[in-house]
Amino acid sequence: MATSAVPAAIDALVALLRADAGLNHARILDGPPAQNFTERDRVYIGWSPGSDAAAEMQQSFASAGARQRDEEASISCYIESHRGDTLVRNRRVCVFEMFAVIEAALRATNEEPTKPTLGNAVLWCEVAAGSLTQTQTDSGALAGLAFTVNFRARI
Repeated sequence: MATSAVPAAIDALVALLRADAGLNHARILDGPPAQNFTERDRVYIGWSPGSDAAAEMQQSFASAGARQRDEEASISCYIESHRGDTLVRNRRVCVFEMFAVIEAALRATNEEPTKPTLGNAVLWCEVAAGSLTQTQTDSGALAGLAFTVNFRARI
């Protein structure tokens, strides 16, 4: 019996985004960076700069008898884009294009009504709060978007 849906939800989110053709140009990373990458566009699942938490969760009893629990959690995520030029607008546009792909991958449609379940790892998930950063570095403009994916699961 699983004590949390967090590990399965992170695994499913990473797999879903790695399989999405709209993110083929980006590197999808499970957790924090371990090295400097040559890829100019990256999506981190379970990591966001300045945050030590990969995910936060809360659980409560689902019903009388304490046989099942409901879990609500937030997975930290981060999108980053840089190209070596000084055009911040282009980096911001790229970050939000990747964000749109991610949001669409998690949104239910008539053809795919179960998309928000992450392959049945959770009851539902959604893209929640986000925070855009923009900066000029020695290697050019950089834009980053920290955001969370919230979910609810029955364990």
